[in-house]
Amino acid sequence: MNGPVKRAFRYRFYPTEAQAAELSRTFGCVRKVYNLALQARIDAWAQRREQIGYATTSALLTSWKRTEELAFLKEVSAVPLQQALRHLQSAFSLFFAKSARHPRFKSRKKSRASAEYTRSAFRWRNGVLTLAKMTEPLHIRWSRPLPEGAVPSTVTVSLDAAGRWFVSMLCEDPGLKPLPAVDTAVGIDVGLGHLLVLSSGEKIGNPRHERRGRAMLARAQRALGRKQKDSSNWAKARVEVARIHALIADRRSDFLHKVSTRLVRENQTLVIEDLAVSNMVRNHHLARAIGDAGWRQFRQLLEYKASWYGRQLVVVDRWFPSSKLCSVCGALAGAMPLHIRTWTCGCGTTHDRDVNAARNILAAGLAVSVCGADVGPQRNTPGGRSVTKQKPCGASRGNLLVCEREEVNP
Repeated sequence: MNGPVKRAFRYRFYPTEAQAAELSRTFGCVRKVYNLALQARIDAWAQRREQIGYATTSALLTSWKRTEELAFLKEVSAVPLQQALRHLQSAFSLFFAKSARHPRFKSRKKSRASAEYTRSAFRWRNGVLTLAKMTEPLHIRWSRPLPEGAVPSTVTVSLDAAGRWFVSMLCEDPGLKPLPAVDTAVGIDVGLGHLLVLSSGEKIGNPRHERRGRAMLARAQRALGRKQKDSSNWAKARVEVARIHALIADRRSDFLHKVSTRLVRENQTLVIEDLAVSNMVRNHHLARAIGDAGWRQFRQLLEYKASWYGRQLVVVDRWFPSSKLCSVCGALAGAMPLHIRTWTCGCGTTHDRDVNAARNILAAGLAVSVCGADVGPQRNTPGGRSVTKQKPCGASRGNLLVCEREEVNP
């Protein structure tokens, strides 16, 4: 890391009726402007093959405010509306870079209600935050203090489906510095029986948060199904369902934060597999359990925390045969269905499937970090046998390391 890192601090807050009404109007205007700008960009390309950007949509916003139909846009702060146009520009940039799908229209029922304010649209004095168009400051529940002397650069206000209000403040955190270097490394194999299995042999259980809350969620969903849609009682029941979903998600997030922080603090190098979670959840027998485990969220937490604290995160190719490879002699076993949890190699070593996989993942990740090699599944040569020329590396065992750039023919 070079210099202070910007970090978002999120807190619950409790608006007054006037503040809630003002923010709800702002959310609606932000959504309206985003959709209008997206439609304008789609029409410009469909009719004239023209790509318009932020500057053009900003000029359109000015013209929209002058119309009788959209005059209500002038009643809210202009800054969140401009930020919505910038977010749309960022979404198109990711789309053109082939890093994301084409931007979609925001829905009042399904999209996250939020608005972003920059420094010109809020006042921050002595820990008191007041947004534009408001006379009273926000009543924030300070669950933890901001860094000493920190001044927010942007403030994002949001309302979730459970009716909870949040404010997120982006600040520089000078106290976020790399941890002292340690000489430990760990391979991490994710699973469902145990959420994480480490190369040290430690197994971290899967809390199964969704399963624990399934009965409570089912009762709330049945109650929702008995209500007349769009009635006041239906709205109350919908919030109750959303509240239970939020409770389950918060428990999962809290657990993953604690585990990821512990692993990052204790290890200098962390090695994980590059799992295609979006493809794996297409298996209808496992989709619910995979979603409940939170594999994708766990990887995201490891990535940014490793960056914060000066740790190294190595990602091994998803096709690397970590479970079928003997971590002692390097022999590659045949087919190994999921119900096989222990197996014995020809060298006489009996392996726990998950611990063996974690050790192979660690060895492969160390080989990558030391040798700079590409680690992947062994490939057969035209002659029908796998031939590998290895670089000298103490992290590799047997035929574990495949340096694809140095593969030779017999």
